[in-house]
Amino acid sequence: MVLLNEKTLEGILEYLEKSISNLAKESFENLEIEGGFDGIMSFLENQFELRLENLLISKKSSIHHLESGMKNKVIQRKQKIIHKISEQYKI
Repeated sequence: MVLLNEKTLEGILEYLEKSISNLAKESFENLEIEGGFDGIMSFLENQFELRLENLLISKKSSIHHLESGMKNKVIQRKQKIIHKISEQYKI
């Protein structure tokens, strides 16, 4: 496994933010997910985790190999993205 640097992690998080925002737009426009608003938000959180791990694997790393400061950065960014989407699409 490879330790990532801050620049690489930031690039991954920027990509994830765009990706999850686009997925949210599509999900709320189509409302194809069971559970309404809460179901979509849960789906988006799960997708964030899955996509993050896949991106890290493509860099020959893993969430488990990030330094604690980087893990905190990931958690904070995820919360920020989910909160922003929640506010934007709140019914």
